[in-house]
Amino acid sequence: THRSTSGSGSNYNNGNGGASTGTNLVAPNTSLGQHFLKNPAIVTAIVKKAGLKATDVVLEIGPGTGNVTVPLMEQSKRVIALEYDSRMVREVLKRVEGTPMERKLTVLQGDAMKLAWPFFDVCVANVPYQISSGLVFKLLSHRPAFRCAVMMFQEEFALRLTARPGEALYCRLSVNTQLLAKVDQLLKVGRNNFRPPPKVESRVVRIEPRNPPPKVNFVEWDGMIRLLFNRKNKTLRSVLLTKPTIKMLEENRRTYRSLQQQQQNTNNNDNNNIVNEEEDEISIKQLIEDVTSMEEWKDKRSSKLDLDDFLALLAEFNSRGIHFA
Repeated sequence: THRSTSGSGSNYNNGNGGASTGTNLVAPNTSLGQHFLKNPAIVTAIVKKAGLKATDVVLEIGPGTGNVTVPLMEQSKRVIALEYDSRMVREVLKRVEGTPMERKLTVLQGDAMKLAWPFFDVCVANVPYQISSGLVFKLLSHRPAFRCAVMMFQEEFALRLTARPGEALYCRLSVNTQLLAKVDQLLKVGRNNFRPPPKVESRVVRIEPRNPPPKVNFVEWDGMIRLLFNRKNKTLRSVLLTKPTIKMLEENRRTYRSLQQQQQNTNNNDNNNIVNEEEDEISIKQLIEDVTSMEEWKDKRSSKLDLDDFLALLAEFNSRGIHFA
């Protein structure tokens, strides 16, 4: 079944064609990030690491000519493939045409970032660099939650996902991903395993969403993390005590108070209609000074803080009426 809606253009393919198509000489479109995987041992490893069950629905992003798609179908209930390149859509459909596998495959053509994703248990993807970050967060915000994703990324991006405090690659992506998921490095894939070889090495990772998800407002969390990692090697105090940041936090406090006031009015709780004005007496600047001079935060830098540190820091700011969104 091919429903033409909107997938991504990147491929696990060797370009050697399928069971019934003879030699396949489809040229990779490198402007779409297409590099065909030509080593069958790596295809086997990727499928094995997905840990599929016979009842699983698999979302495959960038099926290309179907070299991973076919073994995925053999081990699952069905595969929904998202593919940007219409040439690849035809190729992957040709692989199963007239076979019992045909009914197990749905191909959606278009952009994986714009497409509404269906329900799935497991995701398998080879991701072009330009959409790697966006795709990870689209994946981690997908509901209902999936069991795991096995994904190939450029090596540096893959290493950022698991980077630890104090490491050079530790960044906003590391902290946000690790808040929402457990990430494991599975295998390194040399550039010569692809046709044409990309400029860099690749890695395959497994991403498992945390279940239940963390009890934190992700928009506000990311507001704080983005701010702190703009200058991750500066002290928290020097990052936060800039005029634009203080102005932004003052505006947030006013907005937050206004929303609280509206909520109280809605609840007709007249006794509580007076928002605590005491907090207003303490300036945002002073509150930042108070928090960043506490023993646990004094002279600390984002580059050395872990998840628990950031969660505690956000809770401390929130308790004093400071909000980052």
